[in-house]
Amino acid sequence: MNKIEFYNDLGKLIKVLPPKVARQLQDRQMDDLIELVFDLGRLPEIRHADGTIEYLGKELVEEEDIGYITHQIEDFTSDNRSGIPGTLHRISAIRNRKGKIIGLTCRIGRVVTGTIFCIKDLVLKGKSILFLGGPGVGKTTKLREIARLIADDLKKRVVVIDTSNEIAGDGDVPHPGIGLARRMQVPSPEKQKDVMIEAVENHTPQVIIVDEIGTEEEAMASRTIAERGVMLIATAHGNTLENLIKNPTLSDLVGGVNSVTLSDDEARRRSTQKTVLEREKKPTFDIVIEIKDRETLVVYPDVAEAVDCILREWPVKTEIRKVDQNAPTPIKEETISTKQEPVSDDSLKFSFNAKQYIKDVKDFRKIYIYAINRTIVDKAIERLNLNAEVTRNIDEADIVIAHKSFSKGGAKILDTAKDYRLPIYYVKSNSMPQVQKALKEALNIKSDDSMNVTTDFMDDTELALNEVKTAIEKLGPDVEYIELKPQNQHIRKLQHELVDQHNLKSESIGVGQERHLKILNFKNKNVG
Repeated sequence: MNKIEFYNDLGKLIKVLPPKVARQLQDRQMDDLIELVFDLGRLPEIRHADGTIEYLGKELVEEEDIGYITHQIEDFTSDNRSGIPGTLHRISAIRNRKGKIIGLTCRIGRVVTGTIFCIKDLVLKGKSILFLGGPGVGKTTKLREIARLIADDLKKRVVVIDTSNEIAGDGDVPHPGIGLARRMQVPSPEKQKDVMIEAVENHTPQVIIVDEIGTEEEAMASRTIAERGVMLIATAHGNTLENLIKNPTLSDLVGGVNSVTLSDDEARRRSTQKTVLEREKKPTFDIVIEIKDRETLVVYPDVAEAVDCILREWPVKTEIRKVDQNAPTPIKEETISTKQEPVSDDSLKFSFNAKQYIKDVKDFRKIYIYAINRTIVDKAIERLNLNAEVTRNIDEADIVIAHKSFSKGGAKILDTAKDYRLPIYYVKSNSMPQVQKALKEALNIKSDDSMNVTTDFMDDTELALNEVKTAIEKLGPDVEYIELKPQNQHIRKLQHELVDQHNLKSESIGVGQERHLKILNFKNKNVG
């Protein structure tokens, strides 16, 4: 059933209310009712889904009214919550300093179907999913419907950890809203972590559903569950993934954060400070879904990748999903953002363009080399100012550069690269021009100004280095020095390095655009 439908038991709630209040509710439209509030000495309140508040009658709430309600419901637990057996309604108490109840909040519980239509494909993948969102956006409602879907349709063993009886209602018999899923009640909120572990150890579930992970111990219990191969569906405190990463108590749910000190070369390659934040371990959850409102969800299909991008301040790829009950399939739109912001209508109209993404963003690449001098590759990456690095693991590589002598086969690692469908680029020799040419071809560098590299620039570099070689060959006994053509600072640095490799000395002379290299000849008796 894709259509959203609501089922409630308002009749059972009205029966526990004082007669004067029940009469006021009989002729009212209550489809959008969220809460009934009774505070001593004030008028009873009705709170609607759109945020409006309505007052009932003209009689103030008295102690007898609060007593009338509390005597007809179960005793309140340590978290001051109770309910009506067989329903999803929750009644919470406010007490004075002596423990006397002076206020009640009756939250309306409904079984809502059709709310997970737009993410059903993610649920069917069998991956662990974490929901984030503010109060009242429907997190618990989605957990309830997911429990019913997996237990009834997929026939899997599902256990619901119901700390406050919000998912499956009050009473010993769970509400039909969770289908065939089993429910484990929690004596008090601080014991939720223990019940989570108990569920895994005693009842062999394939799926565990938990509402509101809020402590470090519960985060650790979640990781234990995930590491045992159990699918975990949960909600957590926090509105966005970025908030969760910055929360030291719960950041372990998405892999944790660790401060790392980089080497000078590594910091220069990444264009970052030496001390950076990196993901510490594999995330407990594979997918994170931010619930912006009841119809709009922001999906992070790969949590590990998203966390890495956020920590490195790279654009984050997300999916915006909206439920349209008239559409045969869920509406999905891809987008990238540099920071997490509330979803607007304009952002929903944006479509992710892969080519534009590569052009506008210096996508970090890992390069695996085979039979190629790493020093030359590192130098080429530096000269081209690429956002890339050499990796020793073929599993991490995005591209492969190898010597052409292995192009006809015979190298197992290159066969593995082909199995991984990695692009392989071959060079004829271990020379700087050949490696630079392969890198430019691999990374599609032509005249991309955004990467500060042009083919003309590289041609000038090669010509300038050739000029150094020619000048060194001309240094005879009668030649004191040779001056080269003016070059920019970057090319002069490369020329100095080449001169040093020939055990000669050079210096930069001239001013501004006329600054150039002067190569000294130690073979001449007038030098040095």
